[in-house]
Amino acid sequence: MTALAPRRPRRSAHGDRRPGFLTYGLLGAFFVASAYPLWWSFVVGSSSTETLTSTWPPLLPGGRFWINVAQVFDTVPFWGALLNSVVVSSVITLSVLTFSTLAGFAFAKLKFRGSGPLMVFVVATLAVPTQLGIIPLFMLMKQFGWTGSLGAVIVPTLVTAFGVFFMRQYLVDVIPDELIEAARMDGASMLGVFWHVGVPAARPALAVLGLFTFMTAWTDYLWPLLVVPQNPTLQVALSQLQSARYVDYTIVLAGAVLATIPLLVLFVLAGRQLISGIMAGAVKG
Repeated sequence: MTALAPRRPRRSAHGDRRPGFLTYGLLGAFFVASAYPLWWSFVVGSSSTETLTSTWPPLLPGGRFWINVAQVFDTVPFWGALLNSVVVSSVITLSVLTFSTLAGFAFAKLKFRGSGPLMVFVVATLAVPTQLGIIPLFMLMKQFGWTGSLGAVIVPTLVTAFGVFFMRQYLVDVIPDELIEAARMDGASMLGVFWHVGVPAARPALAVLGLFTFMTAWTDYLWPLLVVPQNPTLQVALSQLQSARYVDYTIVLAGAVLATIPLLVLFVLAGRQLISGIMAGAVKG
């Protein structure tokens, strides 16, 4: 009896689909181009002012980062502004996720009169420039007596048209109508269907929307500058580093690096949650 020879793994009809040298090269180039501005900010933020006048830009950090950071703390109310940014960004993110998921689920799976025109109106508001609403919104906040408080920054962005549209487009295909009908026949209320069916199905989209909403709220500058200049968020506080006639960019970039660190940590944590959610949804699908 002859021994059976081991089978060779079959190749797909389209050939080997593993990424090659060109793919890894392009990914590496994109990574370097994306990470270099942050690295250069850290290099300059850890150097002295003479570094900026040198012929060749430095590639390695110096030893003055913590000295420059100490000057940032002495110049601006960093910790108070950091706390304000954390509160504003967290409340806005939680609110946008809650209301956008509720509205997106309603537009995607509930049939009610006028849902189509109302959704078109929501999408049409995305075409309105934000700058057009700043003056009337500021007058409204002043009438309410909210100027100078964090509520003036939080309330106008408790829900966004993009969040509603994004969640609607995601939920319209990911939840079968038969699943909702089965849950209703089992006696679940519509709110129970949303909580037990809609929210678990929307987790990957919630991770994406939450990440970008937090980043947008964290980096917002113009509106907090107008309504809370005395109780600033982090971006407004750091702008005070370049209010004088002479700007020390080593101090400015050291503060910029500090403001970026929370976003990097959040991106790493949310990125893992996002990938795990997408993979879980792909396996179940």
